[in-house]
Amino acid sequence: MSKLSFDLTGKIALVTGATHGIGMAVAKGLAQHGAKICVNDIDDAKLEACKEEYKKDGVEVYTLNFNVTSEKDVDRGISQIEKEVGPVNILVNNAGIIKRVPILEMNLEDFKQVLEVDLVSPLIVSKRVVPSMIKRRAGKIINMCSMMSVYGRQNVSAYASAKGGLKLLTQNMCCEWAKYNLNINGIGPGYIATAQTAPIRVDGHPFNDLVMTRTPAGRWGEPEDLAGAAVLLASDAGQFINGQVIYVDGGILANFGYVKGENEQ
Repeated sequence: MSKLSFDLTGKIALVTGATHGIGMAVAKGLAQHGAKICVNDIDDAKLEACKEEYKKDGVEVYTLNFNVTSEKDVDRGISQIEKEVGPVNILVNNAGIIKRVPILEMNLEDFKQVLEVDLVSPLIVSKRVVPSMIKRRAGKIINMCSMMSVYGRQNVSAYASAKGGLKLLTQNMCCEWAKYNLNINGIGPGYIATAQTAPIRVDGHPFNDLVMTRTPAGRWGEPEDLAGAAVLLASDAGQFINGQVIYVDGGILANFGYVKGENEQ
């Protein structure tokens, strides 16, 4: 039996939009196992600031500015990575946005923008790195999906549509590329404690109460909780996992009807 390996030494990982939050936590987790990390964003100030955050954990990060929704810009950015760092071995399609607006009030352009960033951009970036992966017959793609890849909720129609589509795109990528020894999977975060969710993570807020009572683990997730799944999917340890979405959610999808304190012995 071969030795189970989570070692990523010598691997180059591009984690899109990983200047903060979930993306940064995932990137740091990959770095802890030896991967060289590349991060993009469209904000130079964020790219510069994130270097210090990575440095705190001993991670030297390669940063560059390119827009994941532009084929031309993605080609420029990936070409720069290939020239200055090396070929991308691990791609984490993490860049994403959300607009919380009721359907009848949502501007069509805003709806399209969410789809462009959350669904179309993973296709654009993947299409740019996959030909090289196919030639090498090795590569890992991780798409950042969501619990809303499988269910809807009020006021997030564009986001849920994009993430539902991303789950199926992940499966279709697997169907076409697994034969080349590529692994294409997704991670579905549960409700995670980030700067974005800070305003609703206060005692007494209805959504905070919902998360705390309906999540069997009894807490919000931390960005670092997602790093383990990413390392598994990026490493040889997950070599036969393909076309799957791993939900890192504290159990909320397993039992959304659970209420903390009820029926406990």
